[in-house]
Amino acid sequence: MKSNIVGEKGQILIPDPKIAVVLFQTIRVAWLWLIIRLILASTWIPAGWGKLHNPAWMSGQAIEGFWRNAVSVDTGSITYEWYRMFLQFMIDAGWASWFGPLMAYAELTIGILLLLGAFTGLAAFAGGVLNLNFMLAGVASSNPLMFLFSMLLILAWKVAGWYGLDRWLLPRLGTPWTRVAASAEEPSP
Repeated sequence: MKSNIVGEKGQILIPDPKIAVVLFQTIRVAWLWLIIRLILASTWIPAGWGKLHNPAWMSGQAIEGFWRNAVSVDTGSITYEWYRMFLQFMIDAGWASWFGPLMAYAELTIGILLLLGAFTGLAAFAGGVLNLNFMLAGVASSNPLMFLFSMLLILAWKVAGWYGLDRWLLPRLGTPWTRVAASAEEPSP
């Protein structure tokens, strides 16, 4: 294992373990990230599409019902009182009317972006936020596994969209992608 390397301005750089380099900095396992993206997309797209075509979601009735059930002392399973208070605030403020359609469009957009491999890290982050909120509201379902997959895609953001539009989008946006020759990877003595 290599020792620490002194970088610019005397900063100490700690090299990543080989497994982290392979998973998150090379395209060797980009196929794995494609599979995980497709699994998540196949969950988000139907969920969002279904909500878009459900009048209860588009009017906000469905999300308000979900919130009311979650905050109920009898039927809810919220662990954190601050989250119960947050949901109650949203109910009292009447946010369901715009939050229901927002959820539908967000879920569909997340799924499409993951399917296309476009802005994969951001889409995974947004999906993870939704999964986290469902879990905080006491809904397990597939959310823990989806949250885990989202976190892995966030870590692999540079290569998770290699088989997708990110391969062209990210370099145009100025991400730190560069092609390094094998001999240039090793620092010279």
